[in-house]
Amino acid sequence: MTRHYDVVVIGSGPGGEGAAMTLAKAGRQVAMIERHNMVGGGCTHWGTIPSKALRQTIQRITDFREDPLFQTIADSLEITYPQLLRNAEAVITSQVRMRRRFYERNKVKIYHGEARFSDPHSLSVTSPNGGHKVLSADHVVIATGSRPYRPDDIDFSHPRIVDSDTVLGLRETPRSIAIYGAGVIGCEYASIFSNLNISVHLINTRETLLSHLDQEITDSLSYHMIDQGIMLFHGEEYAAVAGDDDGVVLQLQSGKKIRSDILMWANGRTGNSQALALEAIGIDVDHRGHIAVNEHYQTAQPHIYAVGDVVGPPALASASYDQGRFCGRHIIDSRSDLSLVRDIPTGIYTSPEISFVGRTERELTEQQVPYEVGRAIFKNLARAQITGWTTGMLKILFHRDTLQILGIHCFGHQSSEIIHIGQAIMAQQGAANTLRYFADTTFNYPTMAEAYRVAALNGLNRVF
Repeated sequence: MTRHYDVVVIGSGPGGEGAAMTLAKAGRQVAMIERHNMVGGGCTHWGTIPSKALRQTIQRITDFREDPLFQTIADSLEITYPQLLRNAEAVITSQVRMRRRFYERNKVKIYHGEARFSDPHSLSVTSPNGGHKVLSADHVVIATGSRPYRPDDIDFSHPRIVDSDTVLGLRETPRSIAIYGAGVIGCEYASIFSNLNISVHLINTRETLLSHLDQEITDSLSYHMIDQGIMLFHGEEYAAVAGDDDGVVLQLQSGKKIRSDILMWANGRTGNSQALALEAIGIDVDHRGHIAVNEHYQTAQPHIYAVGDVVGPPALASASYDQGRFCGRHIIDSRSDLSLVRDIPTGIYTSPEISFVGRTERELTEQQVPYEVGRAIFKNLARAQITGWTTGMLKILFHRDTLQILGIHCFGHQSSEIIHIGQAIMAQQGAANTLRYFADTTFNYPTMAEAYRVAALNGLNRVF
């Protein structure tokens, strides 16, 4: 028997949740298909939530160890990686329970199993116990996320070779780890393991770390990683990987060999589209499993939408949720307001944190935009001196003539929180979006937010 719904959403991560909640609240009959036995998607179970929970706990331990008042006690602390994982699991459980209530409260029916298109309007769902159901819908939203990219010549069944999903299954604390891939995930885990006093080798396939970021900030990140004891290798490609009972040898094309207890592969991700039988209904995917969509997130089949990591960049949980909301609104009334996603803040949870919104100096230079920079160095802020978190800075990029804010880049403690003040002002129109706002606004003292006023005054001094 086929069960019909107004909309079927595939995947309960941020993108799927955003679409399902928007549609359900508008009175649509919505079904959610989730392949795993708990809702939340990769964001909750293997990505954003567990890695950030790990990072937060380790940051607390690091702060404790560095505080002179607690030095004696801190030196006796021995925290293992499995202990940290148990703490992260508690956060995951809480998130799953909360999200499950969202679906129940909004009367969204959840089907656990693997989805596959039978035709453009029908889906078969195979449950983990072998059961089979058929669902049909007027519209479908694909929000199946992504998974770590795994080259065919690497044996990921080896217990000492992991990726960003399976690293959460380690049952012992390694003495050393090699991380291949220095993107956001690789850099975040390098910080996590380094702060556990684990020897870290970070292999970057590019010439600089996180080359899409502000260069001044990536230079600072490189400096602090080296200061933390992380060994950085730039411009390297792997030649072979061999694991044995005692460790893993990563052989690089340059001739270098790096031996470590664990190898973590963090070099790219692949969209989860292979099991959906999309080609059979006229929807193509690229070599990384990404689905092409238009500005309304419609695929080649206009009634089928795709959002989140499965469509490629920016591949952020926050952006995915908004994409889901927007495509839900488009299904409801054929309109979609995309203004909210033009300046998406990005947070990178290294140690220290990085966050930014808007354009970089490199982009402004290439576009021949006359810009200037206002800086606030954290070590000069009273709040930073009080807390001891003095590493970092806030920089504001603004138009030299109009003073319009063009980009904000932050490096240091709570950067991912501080950035939202700048994001809010950048979203304003006309004179409200200028450096004058920060210069003329009274901030609480002492706070880290005061960095905006300091940076604005620094910038104005450069042009007047």
